[in-house]
Parts: sequence; C-alpha cells; structure tokens
Amino acid sequence: MDFTANYDMFLTEEHQMLRRTVRDFAEKEVAPHIREWDRSGAAMEGPETRPHIRPVLKRMGELGLLGICLPTRLGGAGMDYLALAVVCEELERVDSFLRVVMSVHTGLNSLTLFQWGTEEQQQKYLIPQAKGEKIAAYCLTEPNSGTDAGAMLATARRDGDYYILNGEKTWISLADIADNFLVFAKTDPSKGNRGISCFIVERTMPGFSSHPIHGKLGVRAGNTGSVILEDVRVPVANRVGEEGEGFKIAMAALDNGRYTVAAGATGLIQASLEASIRYAKERHTFGVPIAEHQLVKRMISHMVRKLDTSRLLVYRAGWMKNQGRRNTRETTLAKWHATVSSFEAADDAIQIHGAYGYSDEYPIERYLRNARGAIIYEGTRELQELLQADFALGLRENRPLRRELPAYDPDEWA
Repeated sequence: MDFTANYDMFLTEEHQMLRRTVRDFAEKEVAPHIREWDRSGAAMEGPETRPHIRPVLKRMGELGLLGICLPTRLGGAGMDYLALAVVCEELERVDSFLRVVMSVHTGLNSLTLFQWGTEEQQQKYLIPQAKGEKIAAYCLTEPNSGTDAGAMLATARRDGDYYILNGEKTWISLADIADNFLVFAKTDPSKGNRGISCFIVERTMPGFSSHPIHGKLGVRAGNTGSVILEDVRVPVANRVGEEGEGFKIAMAALDNGRYTVAAGATGLIQASLEASIRYAKERHTFGVPIAEHQLVKRMISHMVRKLDTSRLLVYRAGWMKNQGRRNTRETTLAKWHATVSSFEAADDAIQIHGAYGYSDEYPIERYLRNARGAIIYEGTRELQELLQADFALGLRENRPLRRELPAYDPDEWA
C-alpha cells in the first residue's frame, strides 16, 4: 500500500516528483550506512567522529533541498512550504538526523532571514545557505533557559558599530558544523522578553567556540553541542530586526521549526508502520503469520490512524503558510500530535518485533530513541498542550507581526 497516496488536494505532481527524489537519495545514500553512523555516535559526539555529515550536507545542497522553499532569486529551489514538509517526511523516514538539518538550517535559520532579514543580510547570508554553500544553525536554548526563553543570560552590549556578545547556548544542532548562527541575547536585561535581540554570528568571529554534547539518547548520527560566546564583536549590520524584537523573531522561527518537526515525525510514523507490516507478514507464531493476530492488527491500525491524522495536520499548516496566513495554533497542534504519535508508533513497532525490536538488528529501536527527543525540543509536549488550551479559551491570539513570513508566489519565486 502507498501510504503517501490520496493527498491530491494538497500535493501536485511536482511534489510527488520531489518525494521520489528525496526518497531515492535517503534510501540509497544514507540508509545503507545509518546503523553504523548511529552506533559510532553512541559513545562520542563531535565532527571528528562524524565524517559522514559534511558529504551528506553537500549532497543535500546539490539536490536543492536546503533551500527548497525559498525563491530562486535568493538561491532556493522556488518550491512552496508544502515541499518543505515532503522533504522532512522522507528524510526522517530514514533517520531523524537528516530532518534535523532541515529544521535548523532551513526552518529556523534561513526562513527567519527570509521573513526578517534585510536585503543586505539575505544577499550575504541567505543566498549561500539556500545553495548549501554555508550551513546554518539556531541558538536560543541555554543551560538554564529552555522553554522559558525570557530567562536567558546571554547578553549583547552595544559598542559603537558593534555589539559585544557573551553567554552560552546549548543543545544546538550542528553546533560544531555550521558556519552561521542566529543567536539570541539580551540587549536590555531589565525588560525581560522585550529586551531580547537577534544576531547573525559567524563561526570565524573571534571569541566564538563550540564543543560537543556526549551521550545522547537519540539522533546519534547528527551533531549536537554547545556554543560559547566570549566578547564576540558582531557588527550592528548583523542584528536581525529591531533591537528588542528578538523574542518575537524567535517565536516566529519556532512556527517554522515546529512545522518541520511535525512533518519529520510523520515520516517516522510511516517508517514504523512499514517496518511493522513487513515483519508481521514474515514472522510466524502458532502456525500463522503474526499479521493474522488481532492485537497485532490493532497496533498496525493505530499506526495508520496516527499517520493520516498527523499528515493532514501538517499539510493544513503548510497550506496556510502558502496562503500567508498565521498558523501558530495549527503548527503547534501538528507538532504535538505528530511527535507523540511517532513515539507511540515506534513503541508499538518494537512490541510487534518482539525481542528483535529491542536490538539494532532492526531499525525500530533507533526510531524510538529518535522520536523521544522531538517531544521535548522546539516546545515540549506540555507547552503545546497549554498553547492549545489557551487558543481554545480565547486567552491567546495571533497578533500581527511587523514582518510576516511571505506567502508563496509561484510566479515570483520561480
């Protein structure tokens, strides 16, 4: 059964061609090696232990994936925001580290520059990122500041034509790999969230350093680390948006990041379902394939439900992005539902595989480990629940932003 069929109300033939291209890349160039890459990352974390990352990123750039939903005038592929979802689905269907690249490089960083950046910033930073010539990351979380972003301690002090940045960011995907970083720091600590500003920081700037995080539960094939800023001089021209506008920029970026996470989680559900169907047809107990046992059918049916509902929620959010409509509620709901569903689907897949699902002879245990992180990062499950309740109760609403994410324009973007 083709679990990607019957979405014609959202996807065009161009989207389907893109799906085939990404699936071919992921299955042929990543899938044969991913168990080895995951194993090698179990004990050590750092670019020197992951020689595969840069070649994979280079290939993704060559395929146009890193700028898939950006206009061609800005170095992108000129496709829409639904195309970004398709790419994330197919990448995470093979492994989460591939989708994480799209989340931080494209969703959190490049789309933020597309929405908030000046023409000069887009020419200098966005175009090379869209082409895959430079890799980008996003630095919001700190050792004592995760969901409560307003509690960050990083500072940015104005000094003539520069800002002097100091602080530490942690749980930064591609920390040891990326060239450019969106960094959030307080320009006025007395103002809380309204005192945060956003900056483009280059790895080569004096005072910048990074180091890896060891012993992660999942996404072991990818790089995660901390970023240290010690009197880093950043030109005023590298400030994104107005001074004090950083919190709004960070939250707008998370709308895009959560969208990619939800799409990737949908791909992970599909991977768990496909693996479970294959195994259920092959494995026999009590003289019949386990696919004939009712409780196995029940677990598979639940995966089907979770896959379709997750994909529909993601595509609705993507459609809204294409129309230029704010989608915080819809994206948050998609992220919450899809990530929790992906963890549950992987858990059921292990149960179907029995003892074999508990070892890395099959990919299921990796799916489970990878799925767990997505319930935490880019907004915890609990935060998403509160946001949905606040929207329903009328306690939260989308207020106009000074600069909205541009709607998709096929004529202008081509």
